Amino acid sequence: MPARRIPARFRRTDARPISASAAEPRRVPVIAVDANGADLGPGEVVAGANIAAQEGVRVLLFGPAAEMGAAGPGIEIVDAPLSIAKTANPAAAARSNSESSIVRAAKAVANGEADALVSAGATGAALAAALFNIKRDRGILRPALAALIPVPGAPVTLVDVGANTEVRPEHLVQFAFMGAALAQVVHGVARPRVALLSVGEEATRGTPMIQEVHARLSAAEGLRFVGNVEGHALTEGRADVVVTDGFTGNVTLKVMEGVSDKMIALLKETATSTRRAKAGGVLMAPALRAFRDEIHPEMTGGAYLLGLRRLGVVGHGRFEARGFASAIHMAARGVNGDIVGRTHEALDAAGALRRSDRALSDSGSTVSAS
Repeated sequence: MPARRIPARFRRTDARPISASAAEPRRVPVIAVDANGADLGPGEVVAGANIAAQEGVRVLLFGPAAEMGAAGPGIEIVDAPLSIAKTANPAAAARSNSESSIVRAAKAVANGEADALVSAGATGAALAAALFNIKRDRGILRPALAALIPVPGAPVTLVDVGANTEVRPEHLVQFAFMGAALAQVVHGVARPRVALLSVGEEATRGTPMIQEVHARLSAAEGLRFVGNVEGHALTEGRADVVVTDGFTGNVTLKVMEGVSDKMIALLKETATSTRRAKAGGVLMAPALRAFRDEIHPEMTGGAYLLGLRRLGVVGHGRFEARGFASAIHMAARGVNGDIVGRTHEALDAAGALRRSDRALSDSGSTVSAS
């Protein structure tokens, strides 16, 4: 199917990062969204896009028009029914299916028709489409997924949560600086505490690679490295950013989400188990709803895909409408905060960028199908 012409009102006329400087007025970001891959179908993504558009974000929505229903003001639907969200080999699928929804959405960002990419499908397809079209930023060895773990009173950014199943020490060093820059730009942490996930707090604990990364981060200038942390420390507020490989990070994140879901279900079950519990549940309902909203993954919107020339956000396929709206808003905030530009500046200032493209044969991400 030939590409549909994007209306002029949604097009960007330049490809520079969006600055959040007070000297420049903020423009309304345009977010390219892949509607394929959502567990509840494209219609749920459209519902989320409608919420985000009503709250001031413009959306280019790529997916099967016949299944997406009506879109409100601020949304343009681009018919792209082909999905590669569930493919077993996302890299090959992204290369060979240029008309798939995620590839077309990534191309819209690469071509300057949109400011950021949001994927409702699998991490692997989104990463592959982004790498082949938006491409890595200068000096970045591998992009990484950074997710905010919504711990009440002590949120922590976990990097990487699924983009790289295998890493080298220099990759984790870059992830540390990218995570610190994200914590500064988006979460307002002036001097983020950065920790390394390991099986013990001592510098000598963990694999030889983890020990090497610990030594490098300890010596890194411009980074507030607080040492190793174990898994339980993710909920204790001991660090603002925790660094790990994508395999470990993805497992960690999903375990925490599973525990969170089970906790919410048990609280609801307990609050309705007896007459006395129901009476108490009525009184506690507002506080419980606030607690649920604070720890629910849908409120965070997904994970930032860092290290690209333009910004990406990967949401959960099981999100409902509010979750997809959160993902779109998350992308818009990242654009207005110039996460791409400011992350690059932080890495450059710290000397954490690769200065040459020489010997980068191993620098492509290990695309997962998570």
